[in-house]
Amino acid sequence: MELHSATIYQKSGENKHSKASEKMDDKTFAVFKVDSLSETRPFLLSRDFVFAKRVGKETKPFQGVIYRVVKSTSILVEFGEEFHSQHDSTCRYNISCSFNRVCLKRAHQAIAAVSASLIGKFLFPNSFSQHPMHNSECYNLYDRNLNLDEKSAVHRILNIRGPPPFLVKGPLCATFNGNFESISEQLSRTGLVVKEAVLQTYLRHPQSKILVCAPINRTCDVLTRSLKKDIPASDIFRANAAFREIEGVPIDILPSCLYKRDTECFSCPSLHELREFRVIFSTFTSSYRLYNAGISAGHFSHIFLVDASSTTEPETLVALANFADDSTTVIVTGAPGNRSSTVRSDIARQKGLRISYFERLCKLSPFKNDDPMFIAQLKDRSL
Repeated sequence: MELHSATIYQKSGENKHSKASEKMDDKTFAVFKVDSLSETRPFLLSRDFVFAKRVGKETKPFQGVIYRVVKSTSILVEFGEEFHSQHDSTCRYNISCSFNRVCLKRAHQAIAAVSASLIGKFLFPNSFSQHPMHNSECYNLYDRNLNLDEKSAVHRILNIRGPPPFLVKGPLCATFNGNFESISEQLSRTGLVVKEAVLQTYLRHPQSKILVCAPINRTCDVLTRSLKKDIPASDIFRANAAFREIEGVPIDILPSCLYKRDTECFSCPSLHELREFRVIFSTFTSSYRLYNAGISAGHFSHIFLVDASSTTEPETLVALANFADDSTTVIVTGAPGNRSSTVRSDIARQKGLRISYFERLCKLSPFKNDDPMFIAQLKDRSL
């Protein structure tokens, strides 16, 4: 563990929008690293508690507060004077963190919000006669590099109206080169289908309101960035968790976010402004902030549940239960064999919570029969 002055982090990273406030100038942080933090659960978030117990000392742990998570590996912690008065460079500590229940609470709320209608139409669909023929209308697509299967998937999505959900089985929407500082255009074939379907829906249905959700921020960022080229910035909003690390947000999509410098956290616009956006991007759990701001079920005409195979069903329900009604068109994408690694409870795994919403739907008829009216299969081929 090292002690760093707050001034080190005044212009950390390459994000010009990130500046520590002047009130932080006289602070000293205890800093330590945790590998692969961004891909694990539960999350470590700003304002979580950290407990540091001196190795070999029979004393109570020192309690600190996480100020920031830098580049998803370095944890900046504010400790009190009691900690600093005894610390030196030779000290070693056993570190533990408080369990943040925010994501669990949002999943619990979503489960409680599930209506009988939602169960019959989206969770355990019992009617499969509402989708029109997928070739009822054909569209000229912008992406001429889509193959026949991908074009067919887009056409079917554009002709869907309401439940049941339409599934797209293929690779995860985005791939990453492991470089935290750079998120380039790396949409998979599934990602390109989602991009085209969102763009076509936006252009051809002027009254449409679209919500795009994914399990992780990087996927949301890539999709946001890809669609900002064709959709006016005034129609796009990128919702973020309040204490998301600002250095991790690509500079070119920051204008589509709302970051409050006085509180150093991301926020949501007013309900009136939120209702005006045509396309909103969010992770599954952060979509709760839209609900909390006043967005109600039925506001979104289309909900894309992207990479739903990578997250638990209760997390997927945060978007589905709060925003879908009888008229909502829901598209669910996932990768065969892909599962969430975040269900650590043996009891939860045994009771089926390891199975995602996407995987569970794939086992129901007519999805399991690969009926092209209700499911599209994409091949994982290189761009």
